[in-house]
Amino acid sequence: MTNRKRIVPVVASSLASALCIGALAVPMSTYTPQAYADTYSDLVNAQNSHAQSKQREAALREQLAGVNSDLADKIVELDDLNNNKIPAAQAKVQQANSDAAAAKSEADAAAERLKAAEKDKADLEAKIKQTGEDYDDAHAAVAQSARESMHGSDTSDVMSVMTGSKDTKDFIKSMQSRDALARNEANAASDAAVDLNTSMNRADRLKAIEKRVEQCKNDADQKSAAAHSAATQAQQEKSSLDKLRAAGESTRADLENQKSSLTTQAAQQAAQTVMLQSEIDAKNQQWAAEQAAAAAQVQEPEPQGTVEAPAAAAPQPSVPQQTQTPSQPAQTQRPSTPSQPSIPSQPSTPSTPVVTRPSTGGQGTSNGDYGNAYAAGQCTWWAYERRKQMGIGTPSYLGNGGQWWSTAPSYGLRVDHSPQVGAALSFLPGQEGASSPWGHVAVVEQVNGNSILISESNVAGLYTITYRTLYNPGRFWYVH
Repeated sequence: MTNRKRIVPVVASSLASALCIGALAVPMSTYTPQAYADTYSDLVNAQNSHAQSKQREAALREQLAGVNSDLADKIVELDDLNNNKIPAAQAKVQQANSDAAAAKSEADAAAERLKAAEKDKADLEAKIKQTGEDYDDAHAAVAQSARESMHGSDTSDVMSVMTGSKDTKDFIKSMQSRDALARNEANAASDAAVDLNTSMNRADRLKAIEKRVEQCKNDADQKSAAAHSAATQAQQEKSSLDKLRAAGESTRADLENQKSSLTTQAAQQAAQTVMLQSEIDAKNQQWAAEQAAAAAQVQEPEPQGTVEAPAAAAPQPSVPQQTQTPSQPAQTQRPSTPSQPSIPSQPSTPSTPVVTRPSTGGQGTSNGDYGNAYAAGQCTWWAYERRKQMGIGTPSYLGNGGQWWSTAPSYGLRVDHSPQVGAALSFLPGQEGASSPWGHVAVVEQVNGNSILISESNVAGLYTITYRTLYNPGRFWYVH
């Protein structure tokens, strides 16, 4: 069993006992024209930030009075990294990532428009090849539309167009305009649909579409280049942030070796505060990286379970069409250290129903429990085994992890959004990195206010049990 060490995010309140360097607010109240509001606001924020930074540095140097100048400069440098440079770099990275995502979305849309325009061109070329350039598409389309409309719910609309037309040509144009409004927005020619459709000459229409293809291609090329540039800029900002963090790590290591030379309590407290802030940033980054890696590893190459029992087993209850609605959250349990679960080397062999001892909290059932019938080493296999260790009976054929929440009610199990120790957390496909085809399932080990600790198998490999802390637990489905 692999028990991963958890690194929880360190909150700013851990600094309460350390030195607090106050920042003097600079009140400014000036009428600002609306046209310049954003620029003016940015300027004011920059001025305030600079003033606060200067005040912070002055207060810090006052506490470091008498300290060796090189050591004092290092402490001030690390404080500047913690409170100015790294936060500013983080903001740039976030903005760059947002810009890159927007540019990528625009590039994809432009590519779709080009694809649609090329399809328009190919379709028209095929028609020309089949019936020639002089075929009257307008009259044929209107005749077909009229035939369909006269037999459907659009009859009144067609009659309205017909009675409001001055002549046949006006009727044709009105019908074409009506149909043009119904064209799908993905069609590259949608904004000029009336002009293209009312043209009687296929050759002219083909030239117009070819021009549209050329425009779409140029637009797609420009959008693609912009997306590439935005992605490059985001990577550069990320590299700059990484360099700043590396500099902070190096400076903090130097201070650790030299802090013993600080003789005054004020200097020691100032140095400790600055180093603690740097350590908080490093721990939070490590925690975020572990969470991302854990979510990305929940990829299971084969189905985890089945909702169909073998012929020798009792008939499988049908899957309900609707699950139970979420009930009121249960009272949160106090945190406790989870017992170390034992991991069987081989899965249980399904045979006769397993009768488990009653569990507290109205959990579990012996209905449909024929032993562990889930794929060995998978998340479903572990969820069954772990709940069995806790004295909670689990049906043997709840399906893949993402199905447990929907199949469990047919066995009489309670399903809601209230976490409880021993409950099976049924991840929807893609949720928190769960496998897209089959989802995922884990077991709740602790409930700690707005977070839960879960155990799960096959995040780091078959039969490997790992732990994760998840926040906002009310967004998940729990099988009790």
